[in-house]
Amino acid sequence: MRETFVATTTALLEEDPRTAVVLADISSDAFGPAMRRHPDRVINVGIREQLMTGVAGGLALTGMRPYVHSYAPFVVDRAYEQIKLDLGHQDAGAVLVSIGASYDASAEGYTHQSPGDVALLDTLDGWTVHVPGHPDEVPGLLRAAAHHDDRVYVRLSSQQNSRAHPGDDLKVIKRGRTRAVVVVVGPLLDAALEATRDLDVTVAYTHTPRPFDTDGLRALRPAEVVMVEPYLAGTSSRIIAAALADVPHRALHLGVSRAEERRYGTPADHARWHGLDATGLRRSITGFLR
Repeated sequence: MRETFVATTTALLEEDPRTAVVLADISSDAFGPAMRRHPDRVINVGIREQLMTGVAGGLALTGMRPYVHSYAPFVVDRAYEQIKLDLGHQDAGAVLVSIGASYDASAEGYTHQSPGDVALLDTLDGWTVHVPGHPDEVPGLLRAAAHHDDRVYVRLSSQQNSRAHPGDDLKVIKRGRTRAVVVVVGPLLDAALEATRDLDVTVAYTHTPRPFDTDGLRALRPAEVVMVEPYLAGTSSRIIAAALADVPHRALHLGVSRAEERRYGTPADHARWHGLDATGLRRSITGFLR
């Protein structure tokens, strides 16, 4: 996904004079050729993520369309105040593009992990959030963001599904006969499909949890909802509750636990520890449906 992001954004720099890229050292080598061709529109501020966001806000106020990039904890957690003020309060648009996700960079320790990034952005108004589950979903999201001035967050991951499912709507991947619905966000789809392969449930997928396709969910008439998200568990609980406020239902929200894992390990280890591998998801889903 990271390589696809670099290639797509480099192409946008060539095609659209409004496009700018603001970096804080991360991926600066990958954008080296683009920086040499467009030194006025590819800006590396050094390891100063708050400044990176402030520069993006300034560029946006002059009519540019800035793409801002770093690891999730640096581009969201560390620069939250600037996101709130330099973008939101100024009503300035930008496209934040993160790598690292919740625990992709587990070998780097907790400094490089951000399971709460989407929940943080949920405290602010007007953000579209994309969590692609396959590299082929990334170019369309980045290109669509170039054609408006809204605030967009694209959360890239080293984890991915075997197939792409383009489109912002909630897509039914597997249809069951019961009113039990498993909603999966981004790169956890394959694990969820394996976990439910012999269960009579509907599995629906989205890579755009904000704004969430509430109409698509309501059309499934769920009596039981399992939300599977690759970030902090419960992040979408208020969204699901509001969408189904007049529909009797039970809900289970699965995701990264609030309990901090003080271990390094691999991303697969962290998925297992948080119950987000196929085995853990099956255990949680079957226990809930019983």
